[in-house]
Amino acid sequence: MTTPAANKESAAPGPYGSPWLRLAFRPFYLGAALLAAVIVPLWVAVFLGAINWQPTPPPLLWHAHEMLFGLAIAVIVGFLMTAGKSWTGLATPRGPALGWLFALWLSARVASLVAPYAVFAVLDLALLPLVGLIFLRLLVRSRNWRNVPLALILWLLTLVNLSFHLSVNGMIDLNPMRSLHAALGFVVIIECVMAGRVVPFFTTSALPKLKIVALPWLDRVALAATVIGMALWVTDGHSGLTSAALTLAFALNLVRQWRWHPLATLGRPILWILHAAHLWLILGLGLLALAQAGLVSASLGVHALGVGATGGLILGMMTRTARGHTGRPLTAEAPEMAVYVLIMLAALLRVLLPLLAPSLYVYSLLAAAAAWSAAFLIYLWQYTPWLLSARADGKDG
Repeated sequence: MTTPAANKESAAPGPYGSPWLRLAFRPFYLGAALLAAVIVPLWVAVFLGAINWQPTPPPLLWHAHEMLFGLAIAVIVGFLMTAGKSWTGLATPRGPALGWLFALWLSARVASLVAPYAVFAVLDLALLPLVGLIFLRLLVRSRNWRNVPLALILWLLTLVNLSFHLSVNGMIDLNPMRSLHAALGFVVIIECVMAGRVVPFFTTSALPKLKIVALPWLDRVALAATVIGMALWVTDGHSGLTSAALTLAFALNLVRQWRWHPLATLGRPILWILHAAHLWLILGLGLLALAQAGLVSASLGVHALGVGATGGLILGMMTRTARGHTGRPLTAEAPEMAVYVLIMLAALLRVLLPLLAPSLYVYSLLAAAAAWSAAFLIYLWQYTPWLLSARADGKDG
């Protein structure tokens, strides 16, 4: 990676090239939003038999894989490759280098629909190791050891993805869904770490009269319980032990969030969406604990984590960081408020309605897919012009 200033890795080179390739959040947020808006309605149509079409992997596995390694990974890459510049003071990929990374992600998404499986697998496995190496290099050069575990998680996700592709092709004796659950576990861990950093920070920044006293031990214990609980769930450990670990993770994360004063953010949508999404993470852990006792379907916990927590945090962060990095105020206008309400509605329809009224499952599925897709379409309508053009304040980025 080079910058216009020869022999220097400057964190702030002068603006150059196409604006949409100046920072990673621009192409990857656009791609993620477009993918999210399309694949969920497509999956529902396939699932309900409305269209007779088969993606490259079996449909259920394709749906779960693309939600994780397509959507979630795009946002994670866009966020880390943008935040990494601020964290390290070093230049992150931009211009042609960033374009190639995005093209690799996009080609894998297209290949999942139309290409032979081997082509899809090779393309799909190529991005994360490259991003992990780039990110780790930045962290090592800047001695930013705190974030090294995030780079390692990217490589662990590569191994999980490899196990998925090998199991789908019968090359290893493993249920492919187990690999996808492991990927969800890693995404939840990333969300737990990043929420613990940004949610209280954003809250006190916007509400300076509010005091949140940091308790590092609580963050560490809550994260440890979440890691253990998700690991036991993924490996199909003893149901009683798994339930206990997940219940502990539920309780600790709930205590942690209550200390962030979520009720004080109700008048600020750009804040409450992050709190609401984190609450879905807590509910997801609780539902998985209940599933171990056979009280609910594990699918409800998976979708609480996937739709409510991951979908909510994705849109909360994609709106906030895109506004900040395009030189716009960190406020939620009507489009953002519609996006936040719709993604929360999608989670309620997908998780709580089937729980309360199982006979309405098909209707809840259709309504949740419509709300989900509408949320991302509104995001694209509002943010595409901003992500494709230079910053409003004239700065680089």
